[in-house]
Amino acid sequence: MVDIASREGYLPFRGYRTWYRVTGSLSSGRLPLVVAHGGPGCTHDYVDSFKDIAALDGRAVIHYDQLGNGNSTRLPDKGQDFWTVSLFLDELDALLDHLGIRERYAFLGQSWGGMLGAEHAVRRPPGLKALVIANSPANMRTWLAEANRLRAELPADVQATLLRHEEAGSLTDPEYIAASMVFYERHVCRTVPWPPEVARTFAIMDEDNTVYRNMNGPTEFHVIGTMKDWTIEERLRKIVAPTLLVSGRYDEATPLVVRPYVENVPGCRWVVFEESSHMPHVEEKQLCLKTVSDFLAEFD
Repeated sequence: MVDIASREGYLPFRGYRTWYRVTGSLSSGRLPLVVAHGGPGCTHDYVDSFKDIAALDGRAVIHYDQLGNGNSTRLPDKGQDFWTVSLFLDELDALLDHLGIRERYAFLGQSWGGMLGAEHAVRRPPGLKALVIANSPANMRTWLAEANRLRAELPADVQATLLRHEEAGSLTDPEYIAASMVFYERHVCRTVPWPPEVARTFAIMDEDNTVYRNMNGPTEFHVIGTMKDWTIEERLRKIVAPTLLVSGRYDEATPLVVRPYVENVPGCRWVVFEESSHMPHVEEKQLCLKTVSDFLAEFD
């Protein structure tokens, strides 16, 4: 892959700082692509591979660490009332203004990032010319039901370990974490060992899981945070931006989880990556990047 120049900076936001990186040139004439990571509470690292789209087609690719995460200001003392969808929508708007791209851009959100992208898109911002929703739920109750269905397919001893520690509240016990990894290696990232950028995100979350703990909960299948009742299903028909939906055959975002986007977003296209779970951009990297690049090229 050709090495493309990049620059990093910080967005001043509500008295804090949001880190971002632009790979490629914003003056290329192509739609710049903003990439939002998942979680809530992950970092840009595990979706870093999307920067290689800049080498594929010449467009600028913008990554950022959402407030509270990664290279952005950490706020470990903030509670559930602080970490809201509207906070992150306002941060995204501020980033678009800071970079001067509000009038013309594309957005790709992975997992929670796709939920954020859908929340952004239902507002019908005129500058949003293309939307990619990758591995994202439209309703957290469906997500949780499906996660627990997949969990019920785990070996009996793994299920027993998970339940025992959840009942005891010992969710940081190494035994619980090891049992959780059995689920993660089936339905989150099937590339084992995990690539360095994926491992890096999880290591940073181990240091500070403030956002994830408050908005989601301790694990992907034990959702007890503020997002537990979130849904956007009834609002999806408001989206007017051309939309691509991405998921993996073994994804924790199962067909039932992602189907509302297909059924309710006008003209939504759906691509399933047959060898992937929750991270096709890692598990089938070249095919995933080309699929996204080809879609975006239609709207340049």
